[in-house]
Amino acid sequence: MITTYEAAPGIDVLTTNFAVPGLGLVPINAFVLHGQEPVLVDTGTVVQSEDFMTALRSVIDPSDLRWIWLSHTDFDHIGSLHQLLAENPRLTVITTFLGAGIMGLTAPLPMDRVHLVNPGQTMTLPDRTLLAVTPPVFDNPVTTGFYDDTSNVLFSADCFGALLADVPQRAEELSEETLREGQMFWVMADSPWLCKVDGGVFAKDLDAMRRLSPDHVLSSHLPAASGASLDRMLASLEAARAGTPFVGPDQAALEQMMASMGAAGSE
Repeated sequence: MITTYEAAPGIDVLTTNFAVPGLGLVPINAFVLHGQEPVLVDTGTVVQSEDFMTALRSVIDPSDLRWIWLSHTDFDHIGSLHQLLAENPRLTVITTFLGAGIMGLTAPLPMDRVHLVNPGQTMTLPDRTLLAVTPPVFDNPVTTGFYDDTSNVLFSADCFGALLADVPQRAEELSEETLREGQMFWVMADSPWLCKVDGGVFAKDLDAMRRLSPDHVLSSHLPAASGASLDRMLASLEAARAGTPFVGPDQAALEQMMASMGAAGSE
């Protein structure tokens, strides 16, 4: 089920949770920036496309959208992309050259409806300027978040995600320990390369996020967070750099899990 809530004035969140058996829940978010030229940030999962469109229509008429910011090309971000392009001929997709190229391997984008933006460049709309940024951690080389100067909000793509036992509406409802452990687990699973990164280089990336000083941080995989939480979220990333990359269950463990599930179901 996909639900909606307002993360900040003029910004709606479309959210659902993905269950990781035996481990917890991962929020999956998309965002609508209302304004003179409304922007949709990502388009939900492939498997929930119908529900996503229903939720989207509850906060905006898709025909009013002017832009889709495609943070990256994973299947939990592109679910309703082509349906939206088909319904609204005025929609343009903001992505990178590599993003457009990867989409071309499965569902090519119409290139006359693509606007390429690289990290460090800006996208100027009538009522806001979007600064494209590369988050400190990511799992896809396409990944491009942005900072919106009108709302003073940082959209961080998958960065700052967390695996959680329960998902509240605001990250501030999580204890410091819960947020830290959830984010560290997410980073070690989603960006296992982090343990190989030079500490000095990574510190500069964290400082770049800190200097933005956003009022809100909106991640694809975390409840909406206030800017006051940014320092502790950055600290979680720094701590994860010294962690051990996640290794999932092997075949023997999978068979044991399936046997346990079968035994529980027969009771």
